[in-house]
Amino acid sequence: MALLAEYRVAAFPDRRFVEVYDADAYLTDSEAMEVATRDVVGSNGYHLYLCSLQPDIDVQVVIRVWDTAQEPPKDVEGFVPITLESETGILVVRQFTFGPAGETTLPRPGVYEGHVSWTGREATATYYAETLRHVSGWNVEQIGQAWAQNPVPEEYVLDLWWVAEPTPVDDEDEEEEL
Repeated sequence: MALLAEYRVAAFPDRRFVEVYDADAYLTDSEAMEVATRDVVGSNGYHLYLCSLQPDIDVQVVIRVWDTAQEPPKDVEGFVPITLESETGILVVRQFTFGPAGETTLPRPGVYEGHVSWTGREATATYYAETLRHVSGWNVEQIGQAWAQNPVPEEYVLDLWWVAEPTPVDDEDEEEEL
């Protein structure tokens, strides 16, 4: 049970979403976003959407790659099992308006299974709502300082492990797309 790689990045949950996807799979999937709205995490196998309860306070995204399957953590607000395919071996963490927050290179391209867990989601939403009640007359800098002082950071952790080679690209499908 060795940890092979770990990547952390702060991301702005623009429109309440942060997206994680393979570097070549950049088209948005509205159905997976709808699932994330309902279940916190939504995926189509190439895109993963994380849905926050607030749109302004940065969230932490952690991607960990293990050498074997992991049990979901017990001290979290929730978790969802996932499968994520990365043909390039590069995962991008994206903020909708501001673009990529960062990217990480996986140990190898392929299909990864795992789970996404989250903590601080409810507490951050409560802090956000309480702060908004008191911001009358505040300037942008003061609001930004309040967001930076969030006492319970919101965090999404992707625990992944490699299970298979990437699905071969069908040349006929590629020609049809052109």
